[in-house]
Amino acid sequence: MSMESLEDLLADELKDLYSAENQLIKALPRMAKKAAASSLKEALTIHLKETEGHVKRLEKIGKMIGTSLSGKKCAAMEGLIEEGKEILEEDGPDAVIDAALIGAAQRVEHYEIAAYGTVRAMAEALEQSDVASILQETLDEEGEADKKLTQIAEEEVLQSATEAGEQDEESEAEERGTARR
Repeated sequence: MSMESLEDLLADELKDLYSAENQLIKALPRMAKKAAASSLKEALTIHLKETEGHVKRLEKIGKMIGTSLSGKKCAAMEGLIEEGKEILEEDGPDAVIDAALIGAAQRVEHYEIAAYGTVRAMAEALEQSDVASILQETLDEEGEADKKLTQIAEEEVLQSATEAGEQDEESEAEERGTARR
């Protein structure tokens, strides 16, 4: 793709986001299935529905600017999802796995927040306020998803993960004590 103008760059960035969101639609159900905390399962499931809406909004924007958004693969999202897949294969206390899932999900959210903020600024610079408004709506949802994940981590998961680690250490100490006798 030739990037001769800000319009070209905007179209390319939108294609990247379209790919990212579609990859995420495939990954979120697996993450929700692995999550143990009901609040985390629910947050991931809700965000899946929002992500489906993000794809529809991007398709609307593509029509508005006369560009097909298919045909590009978002390498960044591919990498983030690959890291997330590693967590899906791990064993450990539920709360520790949930903490890892939250970390992976927040890395995705932060990538999306950065990307949507960038394309929104481009649309504003190009005086495409209707496009910028739609992008802002998605940007707001991504920010809220990130805040919700932080809340779940702070109010539920991290304390449980800490307790799980302490219990494991006590069990190991007891086993060592029994083995010495």
